[in-house]
Amino acid sequence: MVIGVLREIKPQENRVSMTPSGVETMHRHGHTVLVEQSAGRGSDFTDEQFAGAGATITSTAAEIYARADMVMHVKEPQPSEYGLIRPGQVVFAYFHFASDEQFTRNYMQTRSVAIAYETVEGPRGGLPLLNPMSEVAGRMAVQEAAEYCERVHGGRGILLGGVTGVLPATVLVIGGGIVGTNAAMMAAGMGARVYILDTKLERLRYLSEIMPKNCTPLMSSPATIRSLSVQADVIIGAVLIAGARSPRLITRDMLKDMKRGCVMVDVSIDQGGCFETSRPTTHDRPIYEIDGIIHYCVTNMPGSVPVTSTTALTNATLPYALQIADKGWWQACRDDEGLKKGVNMVDGKITCEAVARAFDLPCIPVDSHLQISAGRHATTIQCGASPIVQTGETHEDD
Repeated sequence: MVIGVLREIKPQENRVSMTPSGVETMHRHGHTVLVEQSAGRGSDFTDEQFAGAGATITSTAAEIYARADMVMHVKEPQPSEYGLIRPGQVVFAYFHFASDEQFTRNYMQTRSVAIAYETVEGPRGGLPLLNPMSEVAGRMAVQEAAEYCERVHGGRGILLGGVTGVLPATVLVIGGGIVGTNAAMMAAGMGARVYILDTKLERLRYLSEIMPKNCTPLMSSPATIRSLSVQADVIIGAVLIAGARSPRLITRDMLKDMKRGCVMVDVSIDQGGCFETSRPTTHDRPIYEIDGIIHYCVTNMPGSVPVTSTTALTNATLPYALQIADKGWWQACRDDEGLKKGVNMVDGKITCEAVARAFDLPCIPVDSHLQISAGRHATTIQCGASPIVQTGETHEDD
């Protein structure tokens, strides 16, 4: 198979979807890897390193889209790329369709196979391709919150851990998953008084066992969120429903009762945000203020620490990308139920129920597409035809 590794063009996105080590693994399996020129620059990987691992360096994204059976991105393709994507081409990336209806409808027109990192499930559940970036974002959320608590950035002028004889800051973490756990650990490690909320008793028991004494796990409810939000110096939104839009848990009306200069970091912004007043921001303009409350809603937080993030991402995605390359996407998904759950769109049809439900659109079961694609592939082989890409299928170039 021909795999394309694209340079990220979303503003301030410095990650790349595969390391040279990943390219070497693909090359050893007999696959051709095209890497766009300068794709790894932001993550400190040179074109020479990629070439040394067996990649072919290409000058433009258009060339990669024209030649590759599967293209890999970190973030979702941008509007300038829509016209380059071919019907039946596999695009493997973070999509977060449920957060943006216009993007979803526009992307349907590409008729590609969209496999979303964020909805792939592991053998025991969980989201193995989202978890590494969730770890990064959870820890970064506290770093960023600490900075914007400083008066020079418009914050309350409070040190998260306090000092001798002075109370520490109060940090409220909404959501006890990977993001929330890492955020709570970081905040507690800095000495803050931390509350972490979740709706599952089993998760709360686990958090009670692993968290330090200055972190209190509590059952989440609207009343608890209202009560703690007025005490908080920092609120971190870490709520995730796989593939679906995040619920709005902090309303605009609640802001008036909160401390002036409170910092709210919405890590859920990729899925629409869990604060009613959230809107996407960028690394060059990361914050805005509403009713005296600072909002930090950067949609690609791990992009600012790409050396760490790129390696962590490749560690997680490479085994799945290798399955797709070795078997073709249809057979890989038939063999791996977790990977199949990553298929969000095929041939212009939504196959992820959570995405379809977000916009009241029809959902076509992915199994019907798998049967069609496998049948077409078998027919191509029996006829002795050259396995050229057709709608809804890919081919292997071994």
